[in-house]
Amino acid sequence: MGKTTTIRLNDEELSMLDEVAAECGGRSGALKQGLVLLVQDRRRRRGLERFLAEWVEESGPPSPGGVAAMRERYFSGS
Repeated sequence: MGKTTTIRLNDEELSMLDEVAAECGGRSGALKQGLVLLVQDRRRRRGLERFLAEWVEESGPPSPGGVAAMRERYFSGS
């Protein structure tokens, strides 16, 4: 059985919640979905941090040119 948690939102936060609530089955659904997305993001970030630490340990830090090439390839929007 689920538990109940009470949160306090200011007017701006409540407005943002209401903006997405209908798409998520209500306010509770929107908050639950937001929590899932936040946890997934944190897990991805921790995985990336581990990957980069291993990379640096094995190969040294990436060169500025290598970073620029990765930025262009993966984040240029092309």
